[in-house]
Amino acid sequence: MHPLTFCISTFNNLNYLKLAINSVRKNSHFCNAPFIVHAENCTDGTDEWLNSNKEKYGLEVYIDKNDIPLGIGGGMNFCADKVKTEYINFLHSDFYVSKDWDLELFKIQESNTNKKLWVNSHRVEPNMFNSPDRFGTVLVDPVVFGEYYHNFNSTYFEQWAEEFKKLNDFTIPKGEGVSGLVKKSVWEEVGGNDPLFSPTSWEDMDLFLRMLINGVEFVLPSKSLVWHFGARGSHRLEENDGKSSTRQIEAERKNQLNWIKKWGKLPEFDHYGFIKRWSSV
Repeated sequence: MHPLTFCISTFNNLNYLKLAINSVRKNSHFCNAPFIVHAENCTDGTDEWLNSNKEKYGLEVYIDKNDIPLGIGGGMNFCADKVKTEYINFLHSDFYVSKDWDLELFKIQESNTNKKLWVNSHRVEPNMFNSPDRFGTVLVDPVVFGEYYHNFNSTYFEQWAEEFKKLNDFTIPKGEGVSGLVKKSVWEEVGGNDPLFSPTSWEDMDLFLRMLINGVEFVLPSKSLVWHFGARGSHRLEENDGKSSTRQIEAERKNQLNWIKKWGKLPEFDHYGFIKRWSSV
């Protein structure tokens, strides 16, 4: 019996999805674990590729066509409902995972069975948004590993990741995007993602705040490392001359208002840049 199930929900992100799936099957410790992929409203060949390759990669594939999109959070909820293992391992479709990334997360969970945990990987990203440095993410010049699916040097990243793990041994009390290893029972107790924030943006902070309220602790270890292309599935930089998509911009604006309506104020953050509870919640 496998202890965990990999889950990805995707929207028109085929070229990155191929890299993600291949890396999970190649580099994961639990490389033969169940793998659920939810594809919503795709028009870029994703549906056809998944149906043609589901046996090769051992995928449980669900193709959705929705007038009102579930989006990132709703797609995670959809996948989680299908999981039959003790743990859910959520990924984004623009990840490329390093060796044994899942094992490091699993070891932390299994060493703390008396706690409710969300454990997620340390990220490495091309700095596509001119972002400041932040805890839990290494931002690198796009030329180091390549910033797109067609110029990404996976071999170099895999070698670099092993050296990074040798030189770094720390944990950070932080969640980084809605991707990580969590017990299905904890996920169900919290209630998953709120559909209020579909299709994208602010759903991760809402989920993490509700987890904090429910006593969930967060762990981000340096020994679990993933490459993150930088929200390619939502921002769609290649299609918009390096700028965020209209869908993303509109969702961010709408969901900031939804957040304030739900929580009464904008979020507060600790010194790690992670959302924190305030006195009224």
